Amino acid sequence: MTTLEPMLRPWTVEEYHRAADAGVFHPDERLELIDGRIYQVSPQRGPHATACQLTEDLLREMFRTGYVIRGQKPLRVGGSSEPEPDVCVVRGRARDFARQHPTGAVLVVEVAESSAAMDLGPKAEQYARAGIEDYWVLLLPERALVVHRDPDASAGAYRTTQRLGENDAVAPVAASGAPIQVSDLLP
Repeated sequence: MTTLEPMLRPWTVEEYHRAADAGVFHPDERLELIDGRIYQVSPQRGPHATACQLTEDLLREMFRTGYVIRGQKPLRVGGSSEPEPDVCVVRGRARDFARQHPTGAVLVVEVAESSAAMDLGPKAEQYARAGIEDYWVLLLPERALVVHRDPDASAGAYRTTQRLGENDAVAPVAASGAPIQVSDLLP
């Protein structure tokens, strides 16, 4: 007798949206679709929320005309992934995304208080596959920033990764003349 191993059935973005519209998920649930899997997102604590706000504020100063700073809003990165990055910078204007979420960004920032494994693993792979040129993970417990650049879309990996301490500075690829102190992102 042949024994079949159980298999996961991946979700598409369209199925995920239809399920949400049908009330399958509780309205207060914080969920993300990553590589066809639905993940529950932990509630935000003060340090996480503060780091997100500090990051949004700094990026708004840097990216004014022609860009939108989106905080914890969906980013469609393929047919089976729609994460909600803590902060992302997209080209365009807010109304450009009234009917469909953006499919790319010039910078994505995830703030990791307890989610480092997800942010440095599956999310990094998805962002690399989507060709996101600049992906940052702010590690709150370590007071460090991991900067991912030069995505290899076919491998789902970044060719360059750099870990910066709170006394270091980094400039977004799309605003290379404006460095940010890592400490300015930290609560």
